Amino acid sequence: MTAENNRAEEARAMERIVNATRQVQAAFLALQTHFPPEGDGRPSQMALQTFDAALQELEDAQAAFDTMLNDLFDGNR
Repeated sequence: MTAENNRAEEARAMERIVNATRQVQAAFLALQTHFPPEGDGRPSQMALQTFDAALQELEDAQAAFDTMLNDLFDGNR
């Protein structure tokens, strides 16, 4: 892989983290509507699953970026 390709891949990995963070934020805000003062404290299964999926994507994105970063530190990129 060329240095230019590496930089593009690294940029995509960082963008994935940014997008995943936004998804977590949106899912969290949606989940909050199920709690007082708006809601009854019983979030829907869909809201919980959406939040869980967003958190999982963020974890996956961070792990992929960490792997890439470790490769960079180890001189493998």
